[in-house]
Amino acid sequence: MALRLTGISTPDDSAGSTGDAPARPSGLKIGAAPQTKPTVQSGRAFGLQLRDEARLQLAINHLKRYRALFDRAAEHEDSHARYQARVLMIEEGLSAAAKTASQAQATQLFVAVADSALSALTEEPREPVLLNYAAVALYELWSLDAAHAMFKAAHRLDPALPHLQRNLKELGRRRKGHRPSRPLHAAVPALAARARRLAPKAQPAQNLTLGLCMIVKDEEEMLPKSLAAIAPAVDEIVIVDTGSTDRTIEIAKSFGAKVIERPWTGSFADARNASFEAASTDWIMYLDADEVLVGDDVGRLRTLTGRTWREAFYLALTSFTGEAGDDGAVTNSVLRVFRNRPTYRFEGRLHEQIAHNLPSYAAGRLEQSSVRVDHYGYLGAVRDAKEKSRRNLELLKAQAAESAPSAFLHFNLGTEYAAIGDYASALTEFQRSLTLVQAGGEENNDYVPTLVQRLVTALRACGRPEDALTQAEEGLGRFPGFTDLVYAQAQAALALGREDDAIAYWTRCIEMGDAPARYGAAVGAGTHRPRIALADLYMRRGNLKTARELLDWCVAKHPDFIGVIDPYATVLLRSGLAPDQVTAQVEAELPTLTPAARFVLASSLYRHGAMPAAEIQFRAVLEARPSSTQVRVQLAEALLNQGRYAEAAVESTRIDDGDPYAALAARIELWSRIAGGDLKAAASASLRAATLGVSASERAVFAAWLSLAGDPTAQPHSLPVAATPLLGVILETLLRGHDFETFERLIPLLKVSALPEREQRELLASMYLAQGFLPMAAQEWMAVCEYRPDARALLGLARVAERHGQLDDAAVFAAEALEHDPDSAAARDLIGRCAAAATPQVVLTAS
Repeated sequence: MALRLTGISTPDDSAGSTGDAPARPSGLKIGAAPQTKPTVQSGRAFGLQLRDEARLQLAINHLKRYRALFDRAAEHEDSHARYQARVLMIEEGLSAAAKTASQAQATQLFVAVADSALSALTEEPREPVLLNYAAVALYELWSLDAAHAMFKAAHRLDPALPHLQRNLKELGRRRKGHRPSRPLHAAVPALAARARRLAPKAQPAQNLTLGLCMIVKDEEEMLPKSLAAIAPAVDEIVIVDTGSTDRTIEIAKSFGAKVIERPWTGSFADARNASFEAASTDWIMYLDADEVLVGDDVGRLRTLTGRTWREAFYLALTSFTGEAGDDGAVTNSVLRVFRNRPTYRFEGRLHEQIAHNLPSYAAGRLEQSSVRVDHYGYLGAVRDAKEKSRRNLELLKAQAAESAPSAFLHFNLGTEYAAIGDYASALTEFQRSLTLVQAGGEENNDYVPTLVQRLVTALRACGRPEDALTQAEEGLGRFPGFTDLVYAQAQAALALGREDDAIAYWTRCIEMGDAPARYGAAVGAGTHRPRIALADLYMRRGNLKTARELLDWCVAKHPDFIGVIDPYATVLLRSGLAPDQVTAQVEAELPTLTPAARFVLASSLYRHGAMPAAEIQFRAVLEARPSSTQVRVQLAEALLNQGRYAEAAVESTRIDDGDPYAALAARIELWSRIAGGDLKAAASASLRAATLGVSASERAVFAAWLSLAGDPTAQPHSLPVAATPLLGVILETLLRGHDFETFERLIPLLKVSALPEREQRELLASMYLAQGFLPMAAQEWMAVCEYRPDARALLGLARVAERHGQLDDAAVFAAEALEHDPDSAAARDLIGRCAAAATPQVVLTAS
């Protein structure tokens, strides 16, 4: 069995050999410890230069000059440059020892490596990578007690160091076998004595301090929750206030914060750096006011401060906004904890960055921790998280190009691909990561449970739910009690159309409760999240009573979870409450609605067509967040849907052309100008839309509409297929607003478009059904069936019948749809709803 190093592996040695000179492992394969794209160019270049010189001296067997290079490394003023140069040169020495055919030469090399590693450890004994390398060299020199002391010291500092558990196991095997009767080299006894003296000094640091730094403005709603969660974990709180007019400063001081008031300069980096300059702690952590440390992770966060061989830690940040993704959440790895050093400062006005100032080129200086932070959503959080993931991907790809294969690197790549919705690429990276984890004996790393859970999610997202179920079951064998995997099984079962199985899995989640914090589990996977999922399923089955009970429980027990607002509002609306009553109910149950929570409520009302109620909520959010262009765009859309075209146009023009929502705002303005009859302004808006990147196909729709508005007798322009999605949105909006005159005027645009007649009828029928014009929907689908019946038309007729309460007819149409398309999950679902409505059910209660 071979020893494994960080980035290095050796093949089997001959454990059963006899004699004073045991067989030496041959064919040692070496890969540099994982590197990242250089951020401190001089330090990285220094290490690479000495590595290349070491390789040269070793190639000509000049050990004296090889050793002298370590003296040169010691002269560098930067401790990380010294460390990385030593690591690279030691790896070259181990590689050379593996390749040489001479036992004597190999012994000399292992002596040189052990001596060099121990010399570096004398300067700083808290270096797990160097402890591991020294132990490997001593193992090869058959100084097994000293090697054991070094391995145990490395384990004491970093139990998850790759291959460490396997190395200890192999050492134990060798210690039971035959040993040489005398040292392989005269220097070995002295090296062993040095190792035994150094090993006890490799202890995590004690009593180091951690400070929270934060920049705020008008955050009285979110700040108390954030500070209450983090206060037990930190020794100091520094808050830079950039002009609050509410109770923000008062709240900060109530938590003992040092508050610095300074004007906003337009630069996030300047504000963050001001908070860092005022921090007096050994470590710094920064959060935003709407970010909350998971309560179970306070102790794990404090533990990080003793890991002084690290310079920074990534945390797992989950953004909950109800905007996109599974359960409205996107998870990113974010660099939030680092040593308080003057050189670690932010740069950049908007997308401020600090990572490039950290020694990420040095092996093991940055670590992904399992500490979790929940982000309860400034508006646009999912979009910002995805933009961050795209930036992270570029850095990770560069790291992969210049590094040895790393399970953790592929895990990070998969995470960022998943965050932007590229699940095919995410699946590839997660599978590579798990393969490397299993090959390297790294199952005890903190991120591995999360890796398995994300792999399961990626399998389901890639259309492989059966594989997802199997992988989750294997994961539960390795990580018992990991509720998140059972939750993922429920999602996979639902993807397979097995609703009863999904109910059973989610019920099991509730019985299990949230998973142990050591798994890096998502908060709520055993409490409110499965209840929300069950409520959604029961709503689709028409069982509003049970759905309401489940959601009532969630609102009562987890009122701060923003993800419950949309399903709660939905069940209230579907239960017959008027929109203003729904708003009143939500406000009564959740009396401290944050702007983000109001935004979710407004979006839910909007989606259900309650435009006046949605408008009120959007305006309330804008009052608290006047600079939120995302909310302003949605307000403009709500006004547009009410036929208040002039107001919608005004709101859309308040968004700057450089804003991420500018193109959408330009569409709304152009739409509003044409629909409102302001054709001169519409012509100007057309030019703006072109400059802001509105697609040619979409501009063609508006141009055709503008032409008809100017001359109703004009022949309608033929539109490409790519233009029909927008045309469909316009037609449905007009239908929803009962603007039948304009609707009828634009129907000819659909008729002369390149969209096939079959698809035209599907588009019209679907919008008629959605807006409650059931006879018209039935007419379109019947026209299809009279010509050539297909599964979609038959399913549409089944839905019309269901809406009419004609469940027997609905089931017949759905069964016919299944005959045309046996894989139609929607048809099976409808048949199930009809059967459930006719049969008394035993359902899960909320308790």
